Amino acid sequence: MARAKAKSAVKAAQAAGKAAKKTARAAAAAARSLTAALAAGGGTVLLVLVMILLPGLLLGSCFGIFFSGHSYTRGGEAMPAVVREINQEFEDRIEALQNETPHDDVEISASQARWPEVLAVYAVKTTNDPANAQEVATVTAEKKALLKEIFWAMHEVSSYTTSSSHTVTSTVPTEGGGTETVTDTVTTTTLHITITHRSVDEMANEYGFSTSQRQQLHELLSEENRRMWTALLSGLGDGDGEIVAVALSQLGNRGGEPYWSWYGFTSRVDWCACFVSWCAGQCGYLEADAFPKFSYCPAGVQWFQNAGLWQDRTFEPRPGDIIFYDWSGDGVSDHVGIVEKVENGVIYTVEGNCGDACKQCAYTLGSDVIFGFGTPNYNQEETE
Repeated sequence: MARAKAKSAVKAAQAAGKAAKKTARAAAAAARSLTAALAAGGGTVLLVLVMILLPGLLLGSCFGIFFSGHSYTRGGEAMPAVVREINQEFEDRIEALQNETPHDDVEISASQARWPEVLAVYAVKTTNDPANAQEVATVTAEKKALLKEIFWAMHEVSSYTTSSSHTVTSTVPTEGGGTETVTDTVTTTTLHITITHRSVDEMANEYGFSTSQRQQLHELLSEENRRMWTALLSGLGDGDGEIVAVALSQLGNRGGEPYWSWYGFTSRVDWCACFVSWCAGQCGYLEADAFPKFSYCPAGVQWFQNAGLWQDRTFEPRPGDIIFYDWSGDGVSDHVGIVEKVENGVIYTVEGNCGDACKQCAYTLGSDVIFGFGTPNYNQEETE
């Protein structure tokens, strides 16, 4: 069955490839067909497609980016690993800024580009560079450096400090055994960090993309290719992996913007639940009523319990399940995250508002701090 599906997908890819010279949409269709063949055919088909079809069909086009999730060349890297490395560098830069600047409080306003946007700009620019055009299905050290250059060209980190003074009144003992009231002036320094990003259209202007290149850029980011990005960034494929891919694309975000403002808050709040809801919204799960929109963890717990989609902490979750925590053991959930995967008895998660940042965390299966799991039926439309 796998071979039959692969053979059918290859024929579709070849047909689409002939039209790919005329339109970016046809090339994207070819990429989707080849991806389906990879999923159906396993390692043997993967080798055949890479060695025979990709060089002439997609390897040299911007749509080769969808095949960069594997390391095909000696010394090369898989794109998900490169993305994690850049996310860590981004987080390290924010932490270094805080360490270098004396302050009492910190306020972070962050707006980051989604990883598909960064990778789409990289793919179009790299494959169309008149001086040194390169394929993007493989990731070498040189191409990783190009990706990092584009990532930082799309992001700007700025900071400034403000100081405010206020009086503090306290009662202190005197030498005679009595007390007296003392008023002191306390000055507080706040470090303000602002993270902004440039849009794909702004980057297209910056790099002087042609009309054809802009078409490629927007075709890469079309709704039809959303699951292709999911497979690339998460390595999990369709379904549950989609929300994981969105969450992983946000690693390094600090301050919770745009999650709490998207939810409707006018200023920063504890944003772990806003982050989880935002990720679900990006996947269309809120509109499909497959997921609750919540900013208060107990409300999320209640929704999953009422929907019959709840499991206790002894459950072994799947990628995309929602993990709720109870730090104090009082029976009330006070934190939430998204399950990335479970390996060797360890649950790996992506969480918002973890030290005021989006981070990957890990917990032992069945840990006492786990309150339970929401288990969304992401594929409910397919099963109805």
